[in-house]
Amino acid sequence: MQFQNATATASRRRVEAASQRETWALWVAAGATLGMLGVVIGAAGTHALADRLDADSMDTLETAVRFQMYHALALVAVGAIRKAWPVSRAVTLSASLLLFGVVIFCGSLYLLALLDIGLFGAIAPIGGLSLMAGWGTLAVAAAQRFATSARQRGIS
Repeated sequence: MQFQNATATASRRRVEAASQRETWALWVAAGATLGMLGVVIGAAGTHALADRLDADSMDTLETAVRFQMYHALALVAVGAIRKAWPVSRAVTLSASLLLFGVVIFCGSLYLLALLDIGLFGAIAPIGGLSLMAGWGTLAVAAAQRFATSARQRGIS
């Protein structure tokens, strides 16, 4: 019975470890999806909404698309980093914060541009803070990785 429990526990740990290693693909897929949606929304804004939105709303829409595209590329890069550094929880946290930030920041700007309800403009800073935290967490992850690598090489 103890052997079966030990085997089951070891098997569960291998599955969890494999799952952790493969989260990189989730972040690449999320970034690619955001990029595709950014192109679609940008094209819609340029072609379908240009005559319906005033200049301020178009500026807001363009800002949202621009930030979405920047962070779509960032998520693809973070996915690649996650694959290279499979045990880094900080990289996973960074990706989560970036994705949340894009949804809240860009989503609220899209709603502000389309509906002209000021409340959505007040929500955007929450997403902006999440984006900043995502970049900061990625910087911490890189610093930790550098420090670990330096210790392993005997560099102080």
